Formats: sequence, structure tokens, C-alpha cells
Amino acid sequence: MTSAPHPACPSGPGAYVVAIAIAAPLAIRLGAAASPLLRPGRYLYCGSAYGPGGLPARLGRHFRKDKAIRWHVDQLTTAGEVLGAWAIAGGDECELVARLGFLPVPIEGFGATDCAHCRSHLLRWPSRVAARTVRAALAGDDAAPVWLRGDSTPRSRA
Repeated sequence: MTSAPHPACPSGPGAYVVAIAIAAPLAIRLGAAASPLLRPGRYLYCGSAYGPGGLPARLGRHFRKDKAIRWHVDQLTTAGEVLGAWAIAGGDECELVARLGFLPVPIEGFGATDCAHCRSHLLRWPSRVAARTVRAALAGDDAAPVWLRGDSTPRSRA
């Protein structure tokens, strides 16, 4: 998903969960506050794409390394490895955070500075939690989430 939209990505607006692996401790800048340290491991970032270009444009940006740091999550996607993302056409990022509420919050307020409901839009994804468990939690009454691999190779199960 580095230059062209992923062929399986829903074309319109929606929400998504980006899976990111961090190999080394990473200091995160959150404005004027002290920089918390994110420990190595897997993380899930919940976001939405209701602007121009919808899900393909937003996820295409998250999958790229060469970009200006505009949002909190850009610090992770440029320093870590984007494993892939679950895309949910018409979804709501706060609802996705709620569905994944069984996962720990590593940094309060991360990606949620404009959100009055969520403690954070970043969740730690422990190795003991299988991808199928995350996918099942994301699948609500509406359409099932579509998994998009970080290397742009479609994969049926995640």
C-alpha cells in the first residue's frame, strides 16, 4: 500500500485498526508533556477516514514511511513496522476502541485528543491475544472487517 490503494480496501469512508510492531523502546511526543516511553511489542491504533479519499487514502498514508509527522500515530508508523490494518466500511473509531476494550491502554490520550469518550485510541496487542480474537471483536452486526497486509499482499485470514 505504498503507492496505490490496496485492491481489497473498501473505497469509501470508514474506520480502521492499524497493527504496528515496535522493535525498540520509542519515546512518544505528546505536545508539551513529558515523552512517555513505548516498550517494544505490538500495538493497535484505531482511527477513522471520513475525509477526502476515504479509507484508501488514509490507510495508504499510514502504510508509508516517508511522510511528515502530523498525528500521534505517525511516530509509530515511521519508526515501527506496519503489519497491516483491518478496514471497516462506515465504521466508527470509538466503537472499535470499545470493542477492543479488553486490551491494555499503553498511553492515555494517544490519538484521542479530540475524543471525549475514549481513554486512548492506541492499545497494546499482547502476544497471547490471537489475531482471530481481535478480528472477532471488531466484527459487529455490520460488515466484517477486511484485513489489508502491510506488504500489499492480500491474505484471507487475519
